[in-house]
Amino acid sequence: MGFFKSFFSGKSDSPANEKQKNEQKNFEIFKYDGMRAQRMGRTDYAIKCFTEALAIQEDFETMGYLAQVYTQTNELDEAHKLPDAARQMYTETLSSRAMDELCLLLQQAHYKDFARHLRTAFLTLSFSCTQGLSKLRRKAGEPFVLTPFRRAALIDCIALLQNAGGLLNVPRYLLNRLGEAESLLRLFLLQVPTRILYIDYDADAQPTFCAASNRVPQLLRSALWNTREPAILTSGTLAAAGDFSHTEQLLGLAAYRPLRHFRANSPFNYKKKCLLYFPPRVKMQMDNRKMAEEIVRLVGACHGHALVLFTSYRQMAEVRALTDGQWQYPTYQAWRNGGRVIQQFKESGNGVLFAAGSCWEGIDFPGDMVSLLIIAKLPFPIPDPVSDYERRQYPNLRDYINAEIIPEMQKKLRQGFGRAIRTEQDSCVVAILEERAGIGGRYHDAALAALPTCPITEKIEDVQQFIREQKRPDYFL
Repeated sequence: MGFFKSFFSGKSDSPANEKQKNEQKNFEIFKYDGMRAQRMGRTDYAIKCFTEALAIQEDFETMGYLAQVYTQTNELDEAHKLPDAARQMYTETLSSRAMDELCLLLQQAHYKDFARHLRTAFLTLSFSCTQGLSKLRRKAGEPFVLTPFRRAALIDCIALLQNAGGLLNVPRYLLNRLGEAESLLRLFLLQVPTRILYIDYDADAQPTFCAASNRVPQLLRSALWNTREPAILTSGTLAAAGDFSHTEQLLGLAAYRPLRHFRANSPFNYKKKCLLYFPPRVKMQMDNRKMAEEIVRLVGACHGHALVLFTSYRQMAEVRALTDGQWQYPTYQAWRNGGRVIQQFKESGNGVLFAAGSCWEGIDFPGDMVSLLIIAKLPFPIPDPVSDYERRQYPNLRDYINAEIIPEMQKKLRQGFGRAIRTEQDSCVVAILEERAGIGGRYHDAALAALPTCPITEKIEDVQQFIREQKRPDYFL
């Protein structure tokens, strides 16, 4: 319908829509080329394809494929990503979109009536998960509770999917997909104790059924380490505050032997080339307005050349709006799939980039591109059903925070800090605005333990002096 409307009206998609379609197309090409290369044993090309796909779009399934390829090479140079990738690999999902695709394939196979019944049954199941909830109240990662309504809807869906096995001339791949859907929904009906069951909601507030394994370390040990094949895991953030034990636990390596560690010293002279800034502690909490004021002061002191990292896209947008018109430097916001914006920032010379998500790691800003790195908040992991399950495995909240939350924050903080200095000639001011990270704050020691040793200040004058001493005259032009 959209095509004919466009055809007869003479109108085409907007440039933005066309760009989005092209990006999605390129993402799918890279992703499936990578899958083919992986099956053919061409691991180098598969890594290249998956990496290119992830540069266009963050996709957990693609991350899982990339992790698989790395394990095939037995060299994991981004090993800090393996726990998250493994978690995705061992999480089964069934979305409304996937069910629509299954029903469409059944229609194409001339089973229209069966497809209609299946779609109706799944819509009823979806309604049982959204009943009484507005779109705004539908939260990602909501634990699944088996109510009588949901039980009945699950039984109907499972019964229909079981009957699919009796259909004649249905392609094998389609039967396999229908069988996978049945197996997943059965996990929700039976409340299988080895799975963490929850509901995600997509952009249209439609449910996705998610079943995550609570045995990821054991599964990794069985799949990777028990093969007795040697493996090398490398990353700049495998250790949390110099300790590898948290990563070992996540990867199923805690009791594995032989296991050897090596920690290389950084070639960068952080004591001379980096200044760590914390805002002076005040009694009032730093809200978005105060954060914006602090960012304006820092950007002015460093003459632009700034990357501002957030843990929330919403907060990024609000703070960015509060800084509007406060400086003359070109300013950018990197949303998801913000590769073009990041490139514009790099070419600007003295711009200011507001970013979140993937910009915390994997992106190089060498030279004077980033002479001021501002970390708005400590990157604590966002609570979800999996972390809720992990919390229940500890006797109290304090033990859980110390064992899981703080090490995860430290590794992510180290990743963000790594955007500051990329070569031995670089120099940078790193500002952490989170009041709990400041001098005397609750997490000050934990934050410092994650970072290399460098001078610390609470004075904006020290920031100005550091920039004047470190930068060439052309920096200020």
